[in-house]
Amino acid sequence: MGRADGSSDPQLPLGAGADSGATPADPAPATDPGSEPVEKPSRAGRDLPAAFAVGGGLGALVIGILLFAPTAWLAVVAAAIGIATWEVTKRLREADVLVPRLPLLAGGQAMIWLGWPYGTTGVLGAFAGTVVVTMLWRLFDHGLVAQPRNYLRDTAVAVFVAAWLPLLASFATLMVLQDQGAQRVFCLMLVCVASDIGGYAAGVLFGKHPMVPAISPKKSWEGFGGSLAACIATGVLTVVFLLDGPWWVGVLLGAVLALTATAGDLIESQVKRDLGIKDMGTLLPGHGGIMDRLDSILPSAFVTWLILTAFV
Repeated sequence: MGRADGSSDPQLPLGAGADSGATPADPAPATDPGSEPVEKPSRAGRDLPAAFAVGGGLGALVIGILLFAPTAWLAVVAAAIGIATWEVTKRLREADVLVPRLPLLAGGQAMIWLGWPYGTTGVLGAFAGTVVVTMLWRLFDHGLVAQPRNYLRDTAVAVFVAAWLPLLASFATLMVLQDQGAQRVFCLMLVCVASDIGGYAAGVLFGKHPMVPAISPKKSWEGFGGSLAACIATGVLTVVFLLDGPWWVGVLLGAVLALTATAGDLIESQVKRDLGIKDMGTLLPGHGGIMDRLDSILPSAFVTWLILTAFV
């Protein structure tokens, strides 16, 4: 997923163009004879072996759960969102944005789990409750005598976090509770993976024209084209063979998810630029934090739920 400085976004190789926003690597310093050779970073700007190992492990976990215990998917999503919420609120507090952490953590879990018995009503009710509690919590968290500082900013950011993380993630759990639920989640995950792979391959091989250099210097239009092609092909295959749905729904799903996955990537990159950080966390070697893996999946979860619920 994209990082704030574009260091992990492989869609535009370093030195691809003068207007790319990516600076050429500095020449290696001179070393004495017999000294250790300087290890060259990968063109993706990250530890690729670690990234592939972690990605493969997470993929195996998702496949195993969806095949053998689909209901356990709720616990996986709940745990991931809890960690991601902790990462984001920690980074915000480091930037002196005092979002109420406990209401966001508790409210996020309520959104995930209340979708099980009550569907979208439970999710939206939990979201509204989280917003109300967050506003009151921030109002009185300094006591009744001290006037809250930056109240409007902090509560607005807290509502944004509640919508960005648990609310969007809850649609991934709503899908697994539907008929062919595991297959629906597979459609989401496989198309998002295809977006990453297609964008990475096309960007490294052909990336020359920066897409949004002010936000992500290495994200290229060529990389987006590769992501779009891979998403559409994967969308058609998954919808037809996993859900027995019409091929045009796969085309629609793939095309829209290419947009939402890229947008999710850019949104997190902009948030990290605002905060002046490289990653949201350090839990996953080669990737950053849990949130750095969820950035493109979260908006895509809602879109996948919407399209498949409407047309399949």
